[in-house]
Amino acid sequence: MNYTTAQLIIFFAIVALGTFLTRALPFLLFPENKPIPKYMKYLADILPYTIIGMLVVYCLKDISFLKAPYAIPEAISIVVIILLHVWKKNTLLSIGVGALLYMFLIQTI
Repeated sequence: MNYTTAQLIIFFAIVALGTFLTRALPFLLFPENKPIPKYMKYLADILPYTIIGMLVVYCLKDISFLKAPYAIPEAISIVVIILLHVWKKNTLLSIGVGALLYMFLIQTI
């Protein structure tokens, strides 16, 4: 489907406005001289773990233990991620190595 120049300009303007608002709104709603509400502090503490949990469930929802490769790449990757994170305590390293290992395993197993 071909879009006109006007449609593309409108589209990119909406995307730019949405991006700007998501970046600026927290500073407008919670200025530096005003205390952050307790519910926002609670959400800031609990949401990262909740989101990671949801991502793990989403990533593992389609695996099958009944057909090859019997979830072996996923299991190995999860164990490596956990061990690496316990050892180094570096989230980026754990996720990066786990993702690369998983990609390697699904290509070879």
